[in-house]
Amino acid sequence: MSVTLPSLTDARLSLEGRVATLTLDRHDVRNALTGTALVDDILAVADWVNVCEAVSVLVITGEGSAFCAGGNVKDMASRGGDFAGDVAEVAARYRRGIQRLPLALEGVEVPIIAAVNGPAIGAGFDLANMADIRIASRRATFGETFLNLGIIPGDGGAWFLQRLIGYQRAFELTLSGRVIDAEQAREYGIVLEVTEPDALMARALKMAGQMAAQPPKATRLTKRLMKKGSRMELPDFLDLCATFQGLCHNEPEHLDAVNAMLEKMARK
Repeated sequence: MSVTLPSLTDARLSLEGRVATLTLDRHDVRNALTGTALVDDILAVADWVNVCEAVSVLVITGEGSAFCAGGNVKDMASRGGDFAGDVAEVAARYRRGIQRLPLALEGVEVPIIAAVNGPAIGAGFDLANMADIRIASRRATFGETFLNLGIIPGDGGAWFLQRLIGYQRAFELTLSGRVIDAEQAREYGIVLEVTEPDALMARALKMAGQMAAQPPKATRLTKRLMKKGSRMELPDFLDLCATFQGLCHNEPEHLDAVNAMLEKMARK
């Protein structure tokens, strides 16, 4: 199958074995989301993933020493770039800019794995938390550091963090602005696994490959169920499950998987 990748400005994208890998590639500014084209690049990949049937998993990582440093502090200091203007101008720029990111990633139909290679700070921490799974290098650090700069998590990070680790822990991290290391992030449930730096991508890609080996249409439907499960009442959720299951039972990939299992059982 011939696949056309979207054209990106500040990131790189590859596709191998149904696993797409998006690498943030502005290491000169520690992969900051403001003052770069990274938000637009991530949005383009999110749209592409949802319509490209050749993709079953998306891995996001960073080039260089940082995963993502969030906002450009120099622009904040000068009240320039994304932070220029009066209240209405800044608010509009947030809605039309970085706030498109959580909406897009929440709507990605395939599993997202964040391979956090280094510091994930502020909006970079929030970007990692928009993934379904986070695997971290021992060099990674994490911080909801907005209050340290006299601002709030304007990209929706407070919404994601408390759903990930609970209100109390998320409140403490957000209000203190503490930066924690990878092991502490694992203890809190932010990170699933911690690896040595040179083993990070191998582990992330292995996990992605295991997911990508599953029937692709059922995988997308399963992620949709997982996302909706926390926001629906049980009777409505079960109705949706019944409909999705009807779709699965009528897909060729279901019979292929059943026949493969029967053949495996026959060989034992």
